[in-house]
Amino acid sequence: MIRKFKKLPLLENISIIDAGSEGKAVGKSDELIVFIEGGIPGDVVDVQLTKKKKNYAEGRIVKIHQSSEKRSQPFCEHFSVCGGCKWQNLEYKWQLYYKQKQVADNLKRIGKIDLPEITPILASSRQQQYRNKLEYTFSNKMWLTLEEIQSGKPVEQRNALGFHIPGMFDKVLDIRNCYLQAEPSNSIRLAVKAYALDHGLSFYDIREHKGLLRNLIIRTSSTGELMLIFCFGELDQTNSSQLMDHILNLFPGITSLMYTVNLKMNDTIADQEIITYKKQGHFFEEMEGLKFKISPKSFYQTNSQQAHELYKVVREYAGLTGKELVYDLYTGTGTIANFIAAHAKKVIGVEYIADAIEDAKFNSTLNGIKNTSFFAGDMKVMLSDSFIETNGRPDVIITDPPRNGMDEAVARKIAALNAERIVYVSCNPATQARDLLILGENYEVTRIQPLDMFPHTHHVENVVLLKRFNAPSPA
Repeated sequence: MIRKFKKLPLLENISIIDAGSEGKAVGKSDELIVFIEGGIPGDVVDVQLTKKKKNYAEGRIVKIHQSSEKRSQPFCEHFSVCGGCKWQNLEYKWQLYYKQKQVADNLKRIGKIDLPEITPILASSRQQQYRNKLEYTFSNKMWLTLEEIQSGKPVEQRNALGFHIPGMFDKVLDIRNCYLQAEPSNSIRLAVKAYALDHGLSFYDIREHKGLLRNLIIRTSSTGELMLIFCFGELDQTNSSQLMDHILNLFPGITSLMYTVNLKMNDTIADQEIITYKKQGHFFEEMEGLKFKISPKSFYQTNSQQAHELYKVVREYAGLTGKELVYDLYTGTGTIANFIAAHAKKVIGVEYIADAIEDAKFNSTLNGIKNTSFFAGDMKVMLSDSFIETNGRPDVIITDPPRNGMDEAVARKIAALNAERIVYVSCNPATQARDLLILGENYEVTRIQPLDMFPHTHHVENVVLLKRFNAPSPA
């Protein structure tokens, strides 16, 4: 029996009233909320529904009757196809407005918090070429754009090096020029692809899980250093070495040339051995005279300039006088811990990635910092009674978890530590608000500072200061 799908309706003259989650616009038709790709608040559009539920629907714009005054002209040829930088068509000042609104809405709706006045969002000084890390994917099944299909021209080869199409794990858009990372990023990617095509190297087939070229990671630093990591899907030392030698000859400024052979079903390399092929196995970042060693698996904020602004906010909110014991949770390579160490009595950093902790220790030694200690392990396990007894009960806690926030058990352990102040850094206000709901049993939110780390996307960083009820103010 063939299942028949009901054709979804076309909604006409829908006014877009807001910016919603995941970068989608929000429209309303009668009592139905419609989430719309590519819309801008103030647009009046016709929408072809692609999904319809009882209380909401999703759709795509088929006609714009009235363009919003908030619209801007996208600058990237790949806009709306690759899935990145979805807000290029929204003026930057309005991007900032809706990001700040996103923070307020999440904290009120999910966290049920009585908010203090939110400090105006800190704009990124760069709106292009601000990322210090990009990861590209090789594919032997290049995604064809609508224009390419309609042209009727035969596609001679389908090898691509670029970004995944949203929602399609096996489709990759070939990228000609990306505005997210400064040169020589684009030139390196294009040179790698050109060599691979000229020498018949196989691009990865994600469905069959075979092919030599799988991923390419380019990392840059504010000090001018450059790390290149090749992820190969097969063991072929001859072709791999010849490719890497060719790229190093073209770009002698590469300071770290590395590779891994990933035979797993997924692309993550956190559990893979990364081999230094030539040059050094790390590079350095610098901030306020401090140097930070970054290894291939180490996390570092992807917007280096805005990271400095973020850390200054964290330092201010921590309210340090030089007498405090600080716990820096999810410390990564210890950038925040080392950044604030001169203002604290001692800083304890905790992180689950052991390689990152080794970098954190190295960074303290490199900078002559002697009042830090770092520990690797699962946060739920690390924050035990014996750990607190050994290292001391913190006066200030800084927590900067990944996008999915903190485990409920971790949030409750943090609340039970009874620190005077908690500085919560988050790249996801929704999960931050969820965690604040738990912490709110013992703490009140006194300051909020959003920051734009990712221009032309809906993502927003947010820093919240919590003070324990009846806690004394810092001297």
